[in-house]
Amino acid sequence: MRKLTARFLPFFLILFLLDASLYARDAAAQNQKTFMWKVQSKTSTVYVLGSVHFMKKEVYPLNNKIEDAFEKSNILAVEANINDAAKLDLQKLLTSAFYPGNETLEKHVSKETYDLVKKETGSMGMPLELINKQKPWFLAMTLESIELMKLGFNPQYGIDNHFLKKAAGKKKIMELESLDYQINLLSGFSDEEQELFLLHTLKDLKILKQEIDKLLQAWLTGDAKGIESIASRVNGDRRIAQIYEKLYYERNSAMTSKIEEFLKTNESYFVVVGAGHLVGNKGIIEMLKRKGYPVEQI
Repeated sequence: MRKLTARFLPFFLILFLLDASLYARDAAAQNQKTFMWKVQSKTSTVYVLGSVHFMKKEVYPLNNKIEDAFEKSNILAVEANINDAAKLDLQKLLTSAFYPGNETLEKHVSKETYDLVKKETGSMGMPLELINKQKPWFLAMTLESIELMKLGFNPQYGIDNHFLKKAAGKKKIMELESLDYQINLLSGFSDEEQELFLLHTLKDLKILKQEIDKLLQAWLTGDAKGIESIASRVNGDRRIAQIYEKLYYERNSAMTSKIEEFLKTNESYFVVVGAGHLVGNKGIIEMLKRKGYPVEQI
C-alpha cells in the first residue's frame, strides 16, 4: 500500500511506461538522447530525469549516461521517498483512502459510475465488498496498478525506486514533496473531482495496451514532443482542467522552485520526477529555461 500510494496520477501513468522488448543495449542506444536534462548554474549542476514509476526488470541496466550522471551527483532528490516507511502515517492513509462506518463508494458517485465500476472490477475478479469501501481516488490507483502489473510492470523496478536503492547509505536523499503531501492532494479532491478522476482511469485502462509502444519509443529516444502530444490529448478534456492544474502545473511550479534552490548551492544533484512533469510549456524544463538557466538534454 505504501508504494501504491506514491504512484498516484493513475490515468496519466500510461505516459510513463517502458516495454523491455523495445529496449536496445547496443552502442546506438547508448548514444541517443535520453529523457534526462542537465541544468547548470555558476556553482551547481542538476540532472533532471523523467521517471517511469512502473517498470520491467528486463530494462536494466539503464543507459550509461543516466547512470554516470547519478554517480557524479552528491545528492538524490525524488518526489517522495517511498522507501522511508517511518514517514508514512498508515492510519492517516487508511482514513484518506477508505470510507468509515456505513459510508460506501455507492453513496458518493452516480449510479452510472457505480455500475461501470462494478462491471469493470467484476471482470478483474475483485470483490465488491473491498471495492465499495475505497474512495474514488484510491480505487483509481488500485485499478491502474493492477492492470500495469498484469502487463508485467512493477513499482519495484520503477526508475525512482532503482535510484533510491542505489543511494541508500551512500548519498544524501531529499524530497521535493512528500508522501503526506501527495495523499493530501488526492484525498482533498471533492467527490465530483474524485469521480471524474476514477472515470478517466477506467477509460484509459481500455487503451493502455494500444498506447504503450508509441509512448515507449518516445521515452527511449528522449522525444519530449511525443510525450507532450499524448499529455495534450488527455488535457484536452475541459472537465478535468482543474484536476490537471493541481496534479501537474501547480506542482511543476513548486518543484521548479526547489530545483532552483539546488542550483544556488555548491552541490550536484540528481533529480528524479515523473516524466509528465518535464514536458510542455508549463513543464519543469521550460520553466527552468525561462528563468535563464542553461539546459541541455543529455
